Amino acid sequence: METQELIINIIGWIGALSLLCGYLLVSLNITHGKSVLYQLLNVIGSIGFIINSYYFGAMPSVGLNLIWLLIGTITIGKTFKNSRKQENENI
Repeated sequence: METQELIINIIGWIGALSLLCGYLLVSLNITHGKSVLYQLLNVIGSIGFIINSYYFGAMPSVGLNLIWLLIGTITIGKTFKNSRKQENENI
């Protein structure tokens, strides 16, 4: 296995572990689906899968993970927006 392919596989495994950790944390009620931690794990995971899937030509997986990335990014943005809104209301 060449170095580049090894790196791509490591990125894919990091993505998989990130998604699994997020799922585990929600399943054990350690965090919730709208938490920044959970969404960051999803974003990291989807980026890892996008890179890995694109390299290996798995375009359906690329498409799915682009949507997954978009959902996570939007949710993080809304969380920060709501947090700032609450801070301004408390002033």
